[in-house]
Amino acid sequence: MPSLQAISTIDFPHKTEQQKVKHGAKQLFEPAFPQVERMMSAFDNTEIETRNFCQPLTYYTSARSFQEQNNDYISLSLQYSIEAIEKCLAFSNTSRDKITDLIFISTTGLATPSLDALIINKMKLDQNISRTPIFGLGCAGGVAGFAKANILAKANPQAVVLLVAVELCSLTFLKNDFSKSNFIGSSLFSDGVAACLITGDQHAGKNENAVTFVDAQSKLYYDSLDVMGWDFTDHGFKVLFSRSIPDIISANIRQDILSFLQKHQLSLDDIQNFIFHPGGTKVLTAYEDALQVEGDFLRNTRQVMKENGNMSSATVLYVLERFVSNGFDDGYGLMVSMGPGFSSEMVLLQMKKH
Repeated sequence: MPSLQAISTIDFPHKTEQQKVKHGAKQLFEPAFPQVERMMSAFDNTEIETRNFCQPLTYYTSARSFQEQNNDYISLSLQYSIEAIEKCLAFSNTSRDKITDLIFISTTGLATPSLDALIINKMKLDQNISRTPIFGLGCAGGVAGFAKANILAKANPQAVVLLVAVELCSLTFLKNDFSKSNFIGSSLFSDGVAACLITGDQHAGKNENAVTFVDAQSKLYYDSLDVMGWDFTDHGFKVLFSRSIPDIISANIRQDILSFLQKHQLSLDDIQNFIFHPGGTKVLTAYEDALQVEGDFLRNTRQVMKENGNMSSATVLYVLERFVSNGFDDGYGLMVSMGPGFSSEMVLLQMKKH
């Protein structure tokens, strides 16, 4: 089966303490939003301590056009994607000319030609790389992209698939939007860039004792299109998310996971490593209440959110990187994320230490 050869993530130089973000948001919202004082506790309720930002905090105090924000998205996405890719290639001792496929995941900016084309041009990668840019999966994109990368490597045993997830959520912030969604978003979302290198069975550098792909599952929940997404306005991307998200998770996630595992004659007791996208504190609580797994099974997920904030699709790859770097238990791993649609994405892994 396909295996993970390397994974890398980006800590931006502008990582900022949540309390500083809270103070800045209060100053920004207060003049036109008198109720802001009673809502400031939202920043503390996230349990986030630092936010991974691609720009210094002062950047967000000035109003910018959508064109300006999107131009910054393109330039920064290119810069940090290359940094993450180079870290991946160096760690796995893989030559860049061996890459056969490139999947690029993002939902926080627009580019045509897509960012994968810009990456190939800038790095002078193989001109015959098969490219798959994917837009619109939101927080579900990390797991969905990881699944698609492994499926490509399963179809071609000699494949070397590069997966890049870039979410610069902070660049979508609308300074003059005083909606509750924008306020809550300003307390939660941040920026992340992650890269993974996934290889097929016959790749010469294949790591026999690593993280291998078993299966994947996607699910779209009917009649939930308005639960999460963007409203595209003249000024840019306006965030939309419903308070019903934890309720949808509570009502569905346990049975969805059980039915997925049953295809492989497995149960929740067989999962040693839970690699979940955090969403927020209410989402984490919904997972814990629904699954009833003993112990702090979401500790890595919680820690990634605490240190970075919600980085949309990239977040779950930061969680995976934490398992790989800090150690995991031999056995099965389960990746899970939820996103616009409303949808869920799952990947079953076999994980073995060196």
